[in-house]
Amino acid sequence: MQNYKTITTSLNAAGVAELVLNRAEVHNAFDDSMIGELINALKSLASNPAVRVLLLKSMGKNFSAGADLNWMRSMAEKNYQQNLADAGQLAELMRQLDTFPAPTIALVQGAAFGGALGLVSCCDIAIAEQGASFCLSEVKIGLIPAVISPYVMRAIGERASRRYFLTAERFDASTALNLGLVHQLVDAGGLSGAAEHFVGTLLNNSPAALRCAKELMAAVNHQPINQQLIDSTSARIAAIRVSAEGQEGLTAFLQKRTPAWIRSE
Repeated sequence: MQNYKTITTSLNAAGVAELVLNRAEVHNAFDDSMIGELINALKSLASNPAVRVLLLKSMGKNFSAGADLNWMRSMAEKNYQQNLADAGQLAELMRQLDTFPAPTIALVQGAAFGGALGLVSCCDIAIAEQGASFCLSEVKIGLIPAVISPYVMRAIGERASRRYFLTAERFDASTALNLGLVHQLVDAGGLSGAAEHFVGTLLNNSPAALRCAKELMAAVNHQPINQQLIDSTSARIAAIRVSAEGQEGLTAFLQKRTPAWIRSE
């Protein structure tokens, strides 16, 4: 794996990749350098067919404090076009994570503020420690959570967004669970165990089907149920039924054996 300054990446023999925010000394706050490295890493991992699951993690006691103070200071000194380019990079990071072809799991400890909520919202599954806290803090400093808003609003809904975008109040892990921002809460130190459970479940499923399922969700979300959508979904299931993994999965099921994509220990 490539060497980075602000993140680390790894990939094990089972196809489980880890993407780790590695700026614990500044609570994993991200700047243009980290954003660029995250984009590069996501593109590299997305193009690797060996990757079956991606874990998004962070070092230290906090998942991410959001934007780095020095980076925000530099943005205040830039003109509109420079700020537009900066925002475009953050938007590209969110897009790369949101459209990552394999299942993604966010593991959240401590604080997840500002843009960090975008990262969590872009992942397919999110697990948080009971003591985690969340905040869309942008309006406190005269800004708005613009780039991350499509992903956060999709995760928690418009009604909750109206509250938390405007109040910038901090909310706890139980509230995040109730809002749908995270799927499961664990005790301190329990993230690895919970991740292992989800990873094991995902690795039992067809890699091709998982990727197609993600493409399916993106294609049908918020679309009217009309003949065009019906034809599209019919074509998708027909195509995967005759695919190599579709045939293997159906045959294995009928023969009551383990499909080939499950590793034998």
